[in-house]
Amino acid sequence: MTRLSTQERNALPARQFAFPEQRKEPLENASHVRNAIARFDQVQGVSDDERDAAWRRIEAAATLYGVELHEAGWRELFARRGGAWR
Repeated sequence: MTRLSTQERNALPARQFAFPEQRKEPLENASHVRNAIARFDQVQGVSDDERDAAWRRIEAAATLYGVELHEAGWRELFARRGGAWR
C-alpha cells in the first residue's frame, strides 16, 4: 500500500475518505480502497448510518479504481469475518 505522509493526508479533501468527518480510510487509489475494506471493521465511534455512507463511498472508489468487491455491503463483510459491529 502506498503510504501517505502527514502532509499528503492533510491535503486530501474530506470527500476522499470513507469516513470524511473522522478523516479515516483514505480512498485516493486502489491500494487504499483495498485497505479501507480490510480495516472497515476496525473503525470505531461511528454510527450505522455513517458506515452505510462510507460503504457507498468505498463502492464508488472501487469502481473508479477497478477494485473488485466480494461483499454486497458492510454487514456482509462483518458477517463473513464473524464479527459484530456493536
